[in-house]
Amino acid sequence: MGYCRLGDSDLIVSKVCMGTMTFGRQNTLEEGVEQLNLAFDNYGINFVDTAEMYPVPTNPETAGDTDRVVAEFLKGRKREDVVLATKVSGTSERINWLRGEKVEQHCKLNKEQIEYSIDASLERLGTSYIDLLQIHWPDRYVGGLFGQPDYDVSKENPPGVDSSFEEQLSALNDAIKAGKVRYVGVSNETPFGVMEMCYLNKRFPELYPKIVSIQNSYSLIVRKDYEAGLTEVCSPRNMNVGLLAYSPLAGGILSGKYAKDEVDEKARLNLFPGFMARYKDSQVERAVKGYSAIAEKQGLTPTQLALAWCYHKSNVASSIIGATSIEQLEENIKAYDIVLDEGVLTEIDGVYKDYTDPTKAYKNK
Repeated sequence: MGYCRLGDSDLIVSKVCMGTMTFGRQNTLEEGVEQLNLAFDNYGINFVDTAEMYPVPTNPETAGDTDRVVAEFLKGRKREDVVLATKVSGTSERINWLRGEKVEQHCKLNKEQIEYSIDASLERLGTSYIDLLQIHWPDRYVGGLFGQPDYDVSKENPPGVDSSFEEQLSALNDAIKAGKVRYVGVSNETPFGVMEMCYLNKRFPELYPKIVSIQNSYSLIVRKDYEAGLTEVCSPRNMNVGLLAYSPLAGGILSGKYAKDEVDEKARLNLFPGFMARYKDSQVERAVKGYSAIAEKQGLTPTQLALAWCYHKSNVASSIIGATSIEQLEENIKAYDIVLDEGVLTEIDGVYKDYTDPTKAYKNK
């Protein structure tokens, strides 16, 4: 297993990070703990990522259950041996139950709700501090989020509706000073958001902490949004913000399992109809066939090809993987040992040119 320093932080993280969003719903507590123990003990992974709203799809009955699985895992570990990341949810009119009495109408990233979220996460996780606290998605309107259409100026919120970058970073700074959080990052962010936050830190470092990471979707299916702007912004020679690539298998679609004649009814996109529907578009299916053909020529599974590509991209600090079985997990982790040669990478880029970010073809209803 390889390791790297995450952005400007002192966190040394494994190049593969354990995602947990199925724990507590598709996976039981016992299964989740078993997966985490295997990853840490057998494969040298030291990095785990959760979120206050997990498992997904989120609902009032299960939200927070993933944290309880992680807490059970932490009981058998020296806390300093685990790099623990979690996320505070961004604005949502639909999720109006996540923070109880602290939510007047819906989730927001104001100071009061951020403080409440951090304290509740610490209690569920059974720990006194979080190594990396991330803003799960922006408080403001952004285009292209979770399969939505690209940015539309007419959908911008009126002045005063969004929680300001200053308010968000100030609340995170208070948590750092209180010893509850070590470092902070963002997720599902844009070049504008990253630059604004980094600029505030440069001007007022005593007031606003430096963001050290960005957790965005990144895979053979979803590349352009990150590579077109964020790669330059987040480069070590510029803002030095480490990419934590989530959904490197694009919701499992890059495993090729959904292209088979018989698909497990417990597979996520079948178990939750409509969830991540953007990954089941016909353009995506054609791209997956192209990548699967390359994998077959190399004697690899589609999963191995997709993960090996992501693991060794120079702009990726760590890739977040998830699995619902031990067999899936081991295949995912072992793909780290596969290095694709230049010829294969050229073939991959050829498919990419034919199907550049095919989820953009999906028309969100």
